[in-house]
Amino acid sequence: MKRIIKIMLLGIAIFTFAFSSPALAGDAASGAKVFSGNCASCHAGGKNLVKAEKSLKKGDLEKYGLYSAEAIISQVTNGKGAMPAFGKRLKPEQIENVAAYVLSQADKSWK
Repeated sequence: MKRIIKIMLLGIAIFTFAFSSPALAGDAASGAKVFSGNCASCHAGGKNLVKAEKSLKKGDLEKYGLYSAEAIISQVTNGKGAMPAFGKRLKPEQIENVAAYVLSQADKSWK
């Protein structure tokens, strides 16, 4: 009986890992180009020219629950408040790349 349970658990684990979605991993260098052409007018240097307290600095991203690729992708895709949605203007891969760039810059204090 124990052997059957072990085999079933192993099968579930293999199935779960085989069919789970991959981790989001964008290309920060490509994201820098997309950011420069679409985001920098409001977020140059990680700032926020519309709402200064909601910058792209690591502390602010953490404070507002946006310090993850998934959260940034959602914000860029759907927009929120004064930020427009870019989901129809940019390809999903471009948005993933922007998220990677923003996170990499936030980790370096936008220097």
